[in-house]
Amino acid sequence: MIGTWLWRYLASNWVEVAGWSTTLVGIWLTTRRKLLCWPVTLAADVLYLVVFYRARLLSDALLQIFFIVFTLYGWWNWSSGVRQEGTVRVVPLSIRNAALALTAGVAGTFVLALIAVRLHASLPYLDAALASFSLVASWWDARKHIANWWLWIVVDSFYVFEYLIQKMWLTTVLYALLIGLAVLGLRDWRRAPVTA
Repeated sequence: MIGTWLWRYLASNWVEVAGWSTTLVGIWLTTRRKLLCWPVTLAADVLYLVVFYRARLLSDALLQIFFIVFTLYGWWNWSSGVRQEGTVRVVPLSIRNAALALTAGVAGTFVLALIAVRLHASLPYLDAALASFSLVASWWDARKHIANWWLWIVVDSFYVFEYLIQKMWLTTVLYALLIGLAVLGLRDWRRAPVTA
């Protein structure tokens, strides 16, 4: 009985299952500072673009488009660093740049919320805030700032709540696991070589 239900669920939600799997692998590779994280994450971005669009989480769907751009930039930026330094080094984040990025996250929340409300998106305010601050965390990740993991811990915690409300069970589990991976990434990146 449970096996039949599980098989039907997986078959009817195969895009979410594929996005789930590639996201988990991509983030794990990111915690290890492996360049392979970028093509895997790119696949996850595309898959979750479809999942979120179907769920009418329009800020999250739009976010995936930005993630695709940031993923391509991160892939290029990390590759450049590896060619020059032989490894992916962590880059310190200045207080000024952190404040600017967080201010942009707040501003982005208001802009995305206005758009989401007009488009009758599900959970427009929460979705807009999470999408906006996910962009900040993604930018910090692409720039190799350890602060990305702190922000992901907070953002992913709220995403668990959002996906529970949406009854997106597989994605809820994924984001709970991503919190654990963010903690792992924080630990591992603290041990990484730092660019002066």
